[in-house]
Amino acid sequence: MRTQAEKGHAFRALHQREGAFVIPNPWDAGTARLLEGLGFEALASTSAGFAFSIGQRDNRVGRERMIAHLRELAAATDLPVSADLENGFDESPEEAARTIRLAAAAGVVGGSIEDVDNLRASLVYPLELAVERVRAAAEAARALDFPFTLTARAENYIAGRPDLEDTIRRLQAYQEAGADVLYAPGLARREDIAAVVSSVDRPVNVLMGAPGLDLDLGELAEIGVKRVSVGSTLARAALGAFLRAAHEMREHGTFTFGEQAVPYRDINAMLE
Repeated sequence: MRTQAEKGHAFRALHQREGAFVIPNPWDAGTARLLEGLGFEALASTSAGFAFSIGQRDNRVGRERMIAHLRELAAATDLPVSADLENGFDESPEEAARTIRLAAAAGVVGGSIEDVDNLRASLVYPLELAVERVRAAAEAARALDFPFTLTARAENYIAGRPDLEDTIRRLQAYQEAGADVLYAPGLARREDIAAVVSSVDRPVNVLMGAPGLDLDLGELAEIGVKRVSVGSTLARAALGAFLRAAHEMREHGTFTFGEQAVPYRDINAMLE
C-alpha cells in the first residue's frame, strides 16, 4: 500500500497533467474496491450516497460517523481518496479547519468544504464568512505533513440561487483564500462551465451524471475542466435498480430483474 504522502502527491499530480480525469464516488468500502479494480486513479466520497446506505437523509450523518466512514473508505483502497466534508459540519472557520485535520487523520488526501448551511433551508453563507472558512481550512491543510488538496465549493446552484456572477465572485475569492480546486455543483450549461473555468486559475471540478448537461469527458476537457465527479449518482443508480427489482417482486410477483444482476462469481473475483 502507498503511504498517505505518496497518495497525496499522486492526487495533486492528477490535477497538474494535461486533460481531465474522472473521480467517481463510491459510498462504501466494497464500491471503492470495485472502482479501483476498474482502473480509476482516484476516488471521492459522497455524503448523500453514504447517508442513504445507512438509512439517513443527506446532511444528517454528523461529523463523527462521517469521519469513521472516511477512515474505512481510505483503508479499503490504495487510491487517493478525497472527502465530501459537507459544510465542515459547523459554521465557524475554526471547526472547518478542525474537520480538515480530522479527515486527514482518517487517511484521505483531499476534501471539499461547502459554503452553505444545509440544515437551514440551504442558506448560503455571506461571502466574508465563506472566505474565512476556506482560509481556515486552507491553513489547516497547509500545516499537514503531506499534500492535502482542498476543494472549495460554491453552492449557489444547488441552493436554488442560479447566480453565475456571484458564483464566479465566490470561486475567485476562495482561490485567493487558498483553495487548490474550485467547484460549483449544479451548473447545467456548457457556456456557464466555460465562464467559470476562464475566470479562475485553479483546477475546476464539474459535477456530471444529472439530467440536463450532456457533455462527455473529452468535451469537458476541451472547455478546460480538470476533474469530473458524479456525486451521489452512482449510489442512486444502484438504488434505482434495487427499487425497480423490489417493485417487480411486490407488484407483479416476478423476478426478471435477476437477468440484469452481475454474476455472483464475477463480483467475488473482483474483490479477491
